[in-house]
Amino acid sequence: MTRRLLSVLAALGIIASLTALAAPAHADKRVALVIGNNDYKNVPKLLKAVNDARTMGDTLKQLGFSVMVAENQSRQQFTETLLAFDRAIEPGDTAFFFYAGHGFEIAGQNYLLPTDVPAATEGQEELVRDSSILADRIIERLQNKKARTSILVFDACRNNPFERTGTRAVAGGGGLAPMTQLPEGVFSVFSAGPRQTALDRLSNDDANPNSVFTRTFARELLQPGENLVQVAQHTRRLVSEMADTVKHKQVPVYFDQMVDDVFLSGAAKAAADAAARPADPPAQKVAALPPVSVPRVPKEEATNAPIASFSRHNGGWSVTFSFADPTLGISWRMAGQGDFRETGFIDTLDPRTRKRLPNPSIELPPDAPAGTIEVRYVDASGDMQGPFPIKFEPEAALLRDQRKILDMTATSWLSFREFNGLLVYYTHLVSYRCAIREVRIGIDTAVPNQVLKMPACDMRDPTAISAGMPLYMKLAPSTQVVSVELTYRDGSVSEIKSFRTANRSNN
Repeated sequence: MTRRLLSVLAALGIIASLTALAAPAHADKRVALVIGNNDYKNVPKLLKAVNDARTMGDTLKQLGFSVMVAENQSRQQFTETLLAFDRAIEPGDTAFFFYAGHGFEIAGQNYLLPTDVPAATEGQEELVRDSSILADRIIERLQNKKARTSILVFDACRNNPFERTGTRAVAGGGGLAPMTQLPEGVFSVFSAGPRQTALDRLSNDDANPNSVFTRTFARELLQPGENLVQVAQHTRRLVSEMADTVKHKQVPVYFDQMVDDVFLSGAAKAAADAAARPADPPAQKVAALPPVSVPRVPKEEATNAPIASFSRHNGGWSVTFSFADPTLGISWRMAGQGDFRETGFIDTLDPRTRKRLPNPSIELPPDAPAGTIEVRYVDASGDMQGPFPIKFEPEAALLRDQRKILDMTATSWLSFREFNGLLVYYTHLVSYRCAIREVRIGIDTAVPNQVLKMPACDMRDPTAISAGMPLYMKLAPSTQVVSVELTYRDGSVSEIKSFRTANRSNN
């Protein structure tokens, strides 16, 4: 750091904190703005938003942030506070924005409501737009200031402040719009999923001054060795479990466009553990492959490290390895389990080597436990490279595989048939139900407004369709269109797809 920057940090009183933290080398400093709005004049007041902002402010100070805390902001005050935040950010900084209060979604855009937002009625969306703060604009401002890492957290519920009373709220029918198109370097977290209400308390005896989300998220931020994704995942699980105890559904969601692993509370545990471990033993030679030179540790910049894709089928798992450069042989094993095994060859010549292509795929049994696959390969020069570790997490791999299939086959989600009336089949969705948290459909409306009940996921046989599973529903003969929206297991939401009943079979 430059002498000028050190003096600035000293003035802010955060040098000691920054020295103790394992912040990325290129991040100059950490700055944060937290806002809590309770005292709304024309929509329902809130109870804990200001407390949530204060708690987040204290938490971020412990993490070395220079923190601005703003409470009960009118439209003009909100704007002036954002301008002050702009002035505090310099290129390369880590910027953290936290908002607790009312929010609203209009036409796919999210608006944060200042305390003097007027009471709007049907058809007065422009009134809300003009008197509120566009969330996307905050992201633009951080991008314009060239912040290296931008973190945005919204603790807001999913009901409508203009229609209902008593709790923190966001948009009516659909909640805050998912932030799926974030620019690089931005990470956002929402306290609840689409059409969910975020709990302020678990019961009348719950005296915690913070909302269920903020009390959990603030605690997770302070856990050493957790990157942002892990913080969000742990918060999602804990909040969901707490909400379940009172039979309430609240699943926080996050949207990640980070380039780096960001650790706000110390270095990664894995790195610390690795430093304490003795050096790894020398790699073994491979007898099963053609004679090669002694294995060597590959140079990082020249390593043709493989990547793997996992696909689940009735018989188990197919794992396909991909290499950027030619290979003469591939072998693998589960970490610590016996000798390496060759994958063999397929009846195709590689035009780059004029030799048979090594088989890039292996099979694992359906009940294969989580573990690490070690992969080695012989490069075009006959040298052994590896082994390279590839993590195998069956549940995560299944969700990714089924999610990918659903995205690629969206036109097949529904089909129609005339048989003693009009039937809509959703067999395709049932087949890949393990990736789906919720299906919503709309009959003759572009807004999916009812839940379509799905069978439970069986991880042992995830695509099985057994007798008695509901696969279709009966529609009125006059139905013209059915809209569908999927909420995936990770909390993200699909685009709304519309299916016209004119495309039906008479068989």
